[in-house]
Amino acid sequence: MSDPRSAGAAGIARGLIGAAADRVAGARVLAGAGVVRPMRPDKLPRLGVAYLTRGATIGTGIIAGRIRHPDATMLHDELGSLTFADLDRRTNAIATGLSRLGVDAGDGVAIMARNHRGFVEAVGATSKLGADALFLNTSFSGPQLAAVLEREQPAAVIYDAEFAGLLADAGPVRQRVLAWTDDDGAPDDAPTLERLAAGPSAAPSSPSRQGRMTILTSGTTGTPKGAQRGKLGPDLATGLLSRIPLREGMTTVLPAPLFHAWGLAGFGLSSMLLGSPIVLRRRFDPEAVLGDIERHRAEAMFVVPVMLARILDLPGEVRDRYDISSLKVVAASGSALPGDLAARWMDYAGDNLYNMYGSTEVTFATIATPADMRAAPGTAGKAPRGVVVRLYDDAGGVVERGGTGRIFVGNKSLFEGYTGGGSKDQIDGLMATGDIGRFDEAGRLFVVGRDDEMIVSGGENVFPKEVEDCLLAHAAVGDAAAIGVDDEQFGQRLKAFLVRTEGVADTPGDDELKAHVKDNLAGYKVPREFVWLDELPRNATGKIVKRELAEADAD
Repeated sequence: MSDPRSAGAAGIARGLIGAAADRVAGARVLAGAGVVRPMRPDKLPRLGVAYLTRGATIGTGIIAGRIRHPDATMLHDELGSLTFADLDRRTNAIATGLSRLGVDAGDGVAIMARNHRGFVEAVGATSKLGADALFLNTSFSGPQLAAVLEREQPAAVIYDAEFAGLLADAGPVRQRVLAWTDDDGAPDDAPTLERLAAGPSAAPSSPSRQGRMTILTSGTTGTPKGAQRGKLGPDLATGLLSRIPLREGMTTVLPAPLFHAWGLAGFGLSSMLLGSPIVLRRRFDPEAVLGDIERHRAEAMFVVPVMLARILDLPGEVRDRYDISSLKVVAASGSALPGDLAARWMDYAGDNLYNMYGSTEVTFATIATPADMRAAPGTAGKAPRGVVVRLYDDAGGVVERGGTGRIFVGNKSLFEGYTGGGSKDQIDGLMATGDIGRFDEAGRLFVVGRDDEMIVSGGENVFPKEVEDCLLAHAAVGDAAAIGVDDEQFGQRLKAFLVRTEGVADTPGDDELKAHVKDNLAGYKVPREFVWLDELPRNATGKIVKRELAEADAD
């Protein structure tokens, strides 16, 4: 008879060995990316003190950048360039200025700014104070913004001048600070980041707590929810870097919105962890992005998929003006990446595309490499190290490979719950993404659609996403969205909204489109109606706002 104590000891030993092996594997990933490398002996203690006193935060990342490479360029934007030493000095001064305005550790600071140094400085200064950053979507409507500010009650808002009217209508906020002013400048008595940055730049004392970050959901179906996050761990970085070959010092063009989880991840990975210079531009312009890549010989870029489509929609002679051969990594996320768009991009720019699937709540789930997307167009890829992805049915049972089920994810970067209360469904410690998916025989994940978008038509389950993907494969269809509408005979049916492919003169008739869908999918998945639009309503992260399509359809 075996001794239970021996079995328990063996289990503990296996756990310790597994944990040690995991740490070693993570260190290898970081070393391969250039994060872990030899450095001057005097720098290590300073880095250790910064981490021990401030934790794994953006503020610590700025301090570490100043210690490791003070004179290296940290960012380029429309105002010029900043070094890591510049950013550390300016965020110290801004943090001190915010403190004098009454912002303290634990207070909320809302940030509504586009991609420029002001956003980065606002996040860094807030972190150094131990205050909580709330990222506001620059495309929020007035009612959405008012609802968020009423729920979150921030002590201050840092914003671009263009949003002044929208914020004024959203209700009172204790303090307002301008991040970017228009050509006419700011009133003499208005606090601005630039004026705060000109003040005393001594490092603020270590805060009594670590600041949190609240990333808002997209709000495509209603009021955006606030997804709270605490300290940043190394698992997010090692997971992404295990599948995306980013390396230290790669100049990175970053058009993905910084207020969104993916843009923020790009900033954190590239600049804070890898010490890479980032290139920012306030508004996305497809030709300007190509110019930025060529001008800075950029090796990496973080985008949302619609940005790739906009670049590919440029006339060939325009794209041919720019040399983007320096690009080694194009990291995409934030919304669905159709398989044909991935193939078109790689045919144009080379096999440098990496697609990350995740959500605001679970952070990241799977990553598709160029080889994955060439072999299985439309795939979301495989789970990186440190991540578990599993499918469950409605009864909570595990769905085997080949079947379709709800996607649940386990990693060390799950969010801590919504600021208004509540969380996502969890099973066995894994969290729901809100999507339905399936695995192919090679273990690659395919996202079938949103679980809250599924309709039942004549007793059959239909997911709009697979119909949208089918329509996008038609040469005349450049963009597509499908929603469920009421039907007296079948209960519900699909209605499709389409945008014609750039340069295509003839619009296909309904019968041609129906035949195209029926040739590729089951007959009950064929939309009954097709509506052609100049463009589909999208938010700043490229997601289609189906709520607006449904509202327009109801009018």
